[in-house]
Formats: sequence, C-alpha cells, structure tokens
Amino acid sequence: MHHIELWTSDLAASRPAFDRVLSALGWRAEQDPDWAVGEIWHHPSGAYIVLEQSPDVTGPHERTRAGLNHLALRVESRAALDVLRAQACANGWSELFADRYPHAGGPDHTALFIENSEGFELELVAD
Repeated sequence: MHHIELWTSDLAASRPAFDRVLSALGWRAEQDPDWAVGEIWHHPSGAYIVLEQSPDVTGPHERTRAGLNHLALRVESRAALDVLRAQACANGWSELFADRYPHAGGPDHTALFIENSEGFELELVAD
C-alpha cells in the first residue's frame, strides 16, 4: 500500500478520533500549517493515510454501499487491542459487534471493529 485518502464532511469532528487510534498504532500525524482542510498520518513502512475535508463531497459516507467498506489495520498484540477497545468510546468511536469481541470475524480472527460518527469503520486486527 502506498496511501489511502479518506474524505470527510467535517474534518474538525473526524480528526481527533482518527488521530487517537492511528497514533496508538504507531502512525505519526503530520499537519501542514498551509493545508487547513486535511491531516496526514505516516506509518513507519512509508504508507500514509490522508483525511481531507473536500468541497467535492456530495453526501454522507455509507460503508454499506459500493466502495470502501472499512480499513483493517494491524495491532501489535491482544493486550494492545484490549486497551484500544477500552478507549474507543471515549475517543469518538463506537464498537461494532461488541457481543462477539474479540472474535466477531470468526474463531481464528482476533479483532476490534469500531465506527466513527460519519460511519467510517476500522477493523483493528491482533495477529
């Protein structure tokens, strides 16, 4: 992967939730003072994620329509996953499939599924 660009209708509302999770996973935020409509997080691998409030957004994000359903990111351990789970709701995310945590993806798949107020879903996977 080189990069992923996500569009938001409200950067000020979405940025903090993404920053807390991505920073906890080792992604480094890089705010360009000349670019007030976006944020970039860099991963040590060189990949990066862009969150941008574009004037071209035509409607709300809907992950169940054709297109991007969710991002799946690696977490270093089950213990780290548990910490992220404990912090998610206080940091702008709601848990999906809470009754099946940590195996909502199946008995051999350890993950946390979270969604922000715009409907962006993250799957955090502990190998």
